[in-house]
Amino acid sequence: MSAGLRVAGRSLRQHLSGAGLKRAALLLLSVAALSACTSVPDGVTPVSPFELDRYLGRWYEIARLDHSFERELSDVTADYRLQADGSVEVINRGYDGKKAEWREAVGRAVFLGERDVGSLKVSFFGPFYGGYHIADLDQPSYRWALVTGPDRDYLWILARTPELPAEVRERLVSKASALGFDTSRLIWVEHKPLDVSAPARASAH
Repeated sequence: MSAGLRVAGRSLRQHLSGAGLKRAALLLLSVAALSACTSVPDGVTPVSPFELDRYLGRWYEIARLDHSFERELSDVTADYRLQADGSVEVINRGYDGKKAEWREAVGRAVFLGERDVGSLKVSFFGPFYGGYHIADLDQPSYRWALVTGPDRDYLWILARTPELPAEVRERLVSKASALGFDTSRLIWVEHKPLDVSAPARASAH
């Protein structure tokens, strides 16, 4: 092989190696970003034991930290339904008073690990998932839950009824505060006597 061919070959290998490294770096960054979206916030331990069958059904959103996909919504509910493949269908629904219409989003949740640990990931946008971690739960009766997302910008207080006793609210707010969440930013969701069976007419996400 001539010197010119050797140099050309070496340059080609270096180019391919550089391109491969760039692709690998992008892949690792993508994996890291997706992992960050589903990770458990530092200091939060998802509840265990956890029984999915008892968690299924309708939950009312009592309070939340503000985010764009639920902004201005009242009467927010979440329905969880077990699917044949073991995943959970998630139906989030709320009322937009400014537009006088219901908004709905349908997603899919799967466990991140063992099914007896309350740590899942939920997707409303194809392959993109967000963390859903149950930080506190009424273990005897599954009447209320404190749920976090992948970081401290996401927090929900859920209940089986549209209202929670004051002592339970105080307990959950104290727990969230102890976990490092800014509970002064909580939005307390209004639940009015509306016709919740009305069909959804737009997406909440």
